[in-house]
Amino acid sequence: MIEPLIADLLKELGEDPSREGLVKTPERVAKAMRYLTSGYEKTVDEVLNEAIFTENYDEMVVVKDIEVYSLCEHHLLPFYGKAHVAYLPAGKIIGLSKVARLVDVFARRLQVQERLTTQIAEALQDALKPLGVGVVVEAVHFCMMMRGVEKQNSKAVTSCMLGSFRSRRETREEFLQLLHRDRHQ
Repeated sequence: MIEPLIADLLKELGEDPSREGLVKTPERVAKAMRYLTSGYEKTVDEVLNEAIFTENYDEMVVVKDIEVYSLCEHHLLPFYGKAHVAYLPAGKIIGLSKVARLVDVFARRLQVQERLTTQIAEALQDALKPLGVGVVVEAVHFCMMMRGVEKQNSKAVTSCMLGSFRSRRETREEFLQLLHRDRHQ
């Protein structure tokens, strides 16, 4: 049970968990934590839910600006930003909304951004067996903003390039150009 742990934490912080404003806090925090870590209860197969289709499309598929909300495993503070996911099909495509759901499976776990980026790429690679996968995640971290170095305008950018996105410079550059297309207009 998370609730008694939160009540104990409130006491350790010098608060009174029976105070009017805090009476329901342990219940609220438990509910929030269960939601924010709900990715542990899901598998990639469940999320893709038979949404992989045979299609002879051989150009890059990009889903960009997917909102990402996660918790840093080091401080349990939020980090949030955008994920950009691309793949080169090799006879199989996936429903576009499933790409966003795939991101959430891994984001809704205690994370570090580097692992999150790699998990998204490897899961898509395993599910579709495409010619290549590229994932870029851009995020701001409350652990850097609210404590420690307190840098409000810093952003972390991580990438994972697999298959042709790693081996072919042209493929990687096309993906990165597509990510920045709308931002420069």
